[in-house]
Amino acid sequence: NGQRGGSWLLKPRPPSSTVVTAARGTIKAKANFNVSEDVAALRKAMEGIGTTEKTLIDILTHRSSSQKQAISKAYEETTNRILVNDLKGDTQGNFENLLVALARPPAVNDAKWLIKAMKGTGTDNSILIEILASRTNKQIKELSAAYAEETKKTLIQNLKTEVSGDFGKAILLLAEGARDESTNVNADKAREDAKALYHAGEKKLGTDESKFIEILCKRSIPHLRQTILEYKNISGKTLQKSIEKEMSGNLEELLVDIVKCVMSTPAYFAEKVYKSMKGAGTDETTLTRVMVSRGEIDMLDIRAEFKKLYQNSLFKEISSDVSGNYGDCLNVICGGED
Repeated sequence: NGQRGGSWLLKPRPPSSTVVTAARGTIKAKANFNVSEDVAALRKAMEGIGTTEKTLIDILTHRSSSQKQAISKAYEETTNRILVNDLKGDTQGNFENLLVALARPPAVNDAKWLIKAMKGTGTDNSILIEILASRTNKQIKELSAAYAEETKKTLIQNLKTEVSGDFGKAILLLAEGARDESTNVNADKAREDAKALYHAGEKKLGTDESKFIEILCKRSIPHLRQTILEYKNISGKTLQKSIEKEMSGNLEELLVDIVKCVMSTPAYFAEKVYKSMKGAGTDETTLTRVMVSRGEIDMLDIRAEFKKLYQNSLFKEISSDVSGNYGDCLNVICGGED
């Protein structure tokens, strides 16, 4: 009857945004979570000769990120060993990369992927673009903190040595994690921005890139959605088409990706996953990165968009493209048949 002590009334409700995102992921918190049971099961799965891969997959795909951090901490306390290192020692190849990424906090994964993208000669700009164009301010702040801890330098400092020109300006703006977060949309302001973009591109001989960078890297997502609609009314073309016509190279790729994420982040990632498996060979690095980074956020929406865009289920596509423990684990993250 809910009368006893009335304490049920005091339960704080999580903010609605966290409820929504958690509900769209396939990797969810386990009810009746028992950290010491999980530590014992992982230890047993990796001890002795051979590894019980099924146990590793089961635990790492059916616990929330915070639960997995609790497991990692307890694992180290009880065994004096580091879970991620034991996973590395016991598995290999793409399966190893997938399990390690599942065991790490999301911000640490993002930081590690960015470090790798900037390592050695040349920069893998497409990874910088994917991460910085699709993450929220909060995620960017968290990955920046993880990045500083890993490298003892700030993300901004390191980016400055890697990127330049208009592309560099845009990337640095995104890396600040200072996008406007207001949810109110003023149609007049959106129309003004749409006009400004039209006059900076289509309507002008040459292009004023700085205007595109300022608007697309700073304005709120709801505002940009409205701006994109207004742009189509003014120009008769989509903003994406205009950017593709006016720009080239990394800047074009970045601004187009921002527009795609504004319109639908799940559709953006559905396309990423599709391209990673299309044609001969599979780009496992991208496939792993997307499946892990979105597993707890919006994998159900990505699956739905995938089906809409490619008339095939993501599960079937993965099953026909990758196999073994790696494929099995991806299919669990995918959420099984849909």
